[in-house]
Amino acid sequence: MRTTQPQVAVIGAGIAGLTAAGVLRRQGIAVTVYEAGKQIAGLASSFHDTDGFTYDFGAHFLTNRLAAAAGIGAYCRTVKHYGEAVYLGGKTYGYPFGLLQNPRYLVSGLASRLSSRDRTRRYSSAAEWFRASYGRTLANEVALPLLEAWSGAAASDLAASVGEKMHSSVFQTLSLKLASQVSGRAVGSGYSHEVPEHPSVWHVYPKGGLSRLCEALASEVKDAIQLESPVEAILVDNHRVAGIRVRGKEQPASAVISTAPCHILSRLVQGTERLAPLAQLRYRPMTFVNLRLEGRGLLKDTVVWLPEKQFPFFRLTETPLSMPWLAPAGKTLITVDFGCQVGDQIWTMPDEALGELCIEHLQPLIPDGRRRYLGCRVLRTPIAYPVFLNQYEETRRQLEQSTGVEGLYSIGRNGEFSHSLMEDVYWRTRQRAHQILSELPILSSPALVH
Repeated sequence: MRTTQPQVAVIGAGIAGLTAAGVLRRQGIAVTVYEAGKQIAGLASSFHDTDGFTYDFGAHFLTNRLAAAAGIGAYCRTVKHYGEAVYLGGKTYGYPFGLLQNPRYLVSGLASRLSSRDRTRRYSSAAEWFRASYGRTLANEVALPLLEAWSGAAASDLAASVGEKMHSSVFQTLSLKLASQVSGRAVGSGYSHEVPEHPSVWHVYPKGGLSRLCEALASEVKDAIQLESPVEAILVDNHRVAGIRVRGKEQPASAVISTAPCHILSRLVQGTERLAPLAQLRYRPMTFVNLRLEGRGLLKDTVVWLPEKQFPFFRLTETPLSMPWLAPAGKTLITVDFGCQVGDQIWTMPDEALGELCIEHLQPLIPDGRRRYLGCRVLRTPIAYPVFLNQYEETRRQLEQSTGVEGLYSIGRNGEFSHSLMEDVYWRTRQRAHQILSELPILSSPALVH
C-alpha cells in the first residue's frame, strides 16, 4: 500500500477518464473521478424511445478487441456489414471500389501516387495535402467539400495535419474491405491508428447500448466517481498542480488528469498563464437528426457522404443496415449530420422543422421519403470534432508534448484535441496513464508502506 499522498483528480467520466482512473487504481494510486453530469459516459451514450428505436451521438462502433479488453465481449453482437458510399451527380459510388471505377478519379489518384513529389515535404494547408495525396479531381470534388462541411472552415485555412491524422493507405483500405467480404464481418478500417488493424479485428455493438462500455470501465473505480461535481478550478502554484476546487471547496491533488476540451481547460487553470493559448482552439458543433422511417435499406450503404452543396448536411447513416436491432422490424433509422454553430439557424431550428428540412432534401435519394416518414429525434452537441486551423497549429503541436504545467495532463479526444475514435482513445489513454504513473511524485516518494 502506498503512502497517503494527495489524490489524483480525474476530470470527466467518459472513456478516457475512466480508463486512466482504472490504470492508476490498479497501481495503488488514490484517484477521484469528477463528473459534471448526472451520469457517466458522456457522448458514449445511447438513448432508447418507447417505439423501439435506439439513438447514438453519431454512428459509434466498438471492435471485438476493445470489447474484450473492457470485459464486455460476451455482451456484444457482431456487426456483419459496414460500408460507405459517396453520392455525386445523382449517382451513388461505393467507397473505395466504386470511386476507383470512375476513370477521372482513378487517373487523378494514380497521377498523385506516381508523382515525384517529396514525401517528407511539409504542406502548408489541408487543401494542399489532400490534393497531393488523392489527386486534384478527387480532392476538389469529394474530399475537400466534405472536409469543409465537417469542419466549418476553408480547407486552405486548415492545417495539413488534419489529413495526416485521418489518413489510411488505399491499399490497406482495400485489403480490409476484401477481408470483410470474405469473413462476413465488418472488419475495422480507419478506426484505429494506435494499434494495428487486421482482419481479426471487427466491429461489434454492446447489447443495451454504448454505455455498457463505460459501465464496465467504471466498475473498478465506482466508489471513486463523484457525479454532478464539476471542477471549478485547477489550482497551480509555481507552474505545478497544487489542487482543485469543487463546489467551492479547495482540496489538494498530486496530479490532475483532464478530459475537458482544451479551451475549457485553459479557463479552469488558475495560477499560471501557460495554458492561455489553448483558449483559441475551436471545436465543431454538430446537430444529428435521427429520422424514423418505414422500411429498410433506403440508402445504398450504411454511410453515404454528400459532398455537393445542394445538400445542407454532409453525411447520412442508416444504422440498421449494420445493426438491425437499433430499429423495430420493418422500420429504419437514418441519422443526418449537420455541421453548425451554437445559436445559428440549424442549432435553433425546432426538431420537427429540422426533420422536414431533411425529408425535403433527401428526395433525390429517397423519393417516397415523406410517405415513409415517422418523425425524428434530434441530438445536439456543442463539441463534436476538433478544428485544425493553421492559425493555432503550433499551439496544438505543443500540447501534444505537454500542457506546460507539471502534474497536469490533458487526455482523451477532447483533451488532446484529437480526431481519435473510441478504439484509439482507449489504447492511447492506457499508454498515457502508464506514462503518468512514472511521473507522479507519489511513486518516487521514499516513504512507502509495503
